[in-house]
Amino acid sequence: MVSAALRLSPIFAVPLGEARLVPCERLNRELEALFLARETDEHRNPMPSHIPQEEVFESRFNLFRWPEPCVQELRKFMLDTVAETVLQASTVSAQDFTRLKFHNHTWFHVTRHAGSFVSHNHPMASWSAVYCVRVGERPSDAPDSGLLRLFDPRPGANAYLDPANAQLHASFRMRPLEIRLEEGQVIVFPSYVFHEVTPFYGRDTRITVATNCWFA
Repeated sequence: MVSAALRLSPIFAVPLGEARLVPCERLNRELEALFLARETDEHRNPMPSHIPQEEVFESRFNLFRWPEPCVQELRKFMLDTVAETVLQASTVSAQDFTRLKFHNHTWFHVTRHAGSFVSHNHPMASWSAVYCVRVGERPSDAPDSGLLRLFDPRPGANAYLDPANAQLHASFRMRPLEIRLEEGQVIVFPSYVFHEVTPFYGRDTRITVATNCWFA
């Protein structure tokens, strides 16, 4: 018998921000044309942290320093979304937040057929974000194509599953979160969260922009 009303709390919750740029079509087509034109060795990341794939082009991390208006428009949208996520997820006041120096590394990926990105996190940043410029073709026989997959940061949480913990509510889930990005959508999450991109099986291209942010 319970003597008082039960209160249930998500004690180890991971904040996830999500926003959409509407409309996004004009900006995304300008970004796509620019990125494809600069898919060259001059703009390629010279020191990748992973084994490069021929199917995935990763740019240098200086994207938001490019002067092109479309890049600066995206910069404002993405960094404003990161800032709003921080303000909603933390006890930092808006006034104190404006005093912080906002740093970022930002780059783009162009992914072609069978390209993917291995599980990784970003330990030298506090917040990460991914923006979708182009989703690419979604083959009906490959429903998992090009998913952004975020992994549960609690090691061993799913070591033992039975009927009493296998169907928890979403906020208590013990399985990866799989996101099928849409064009104009940005996802913000803590940089410690391991994440990957599943193999993309479209016949065209999947284009995204990623940023890692930290504050001082």
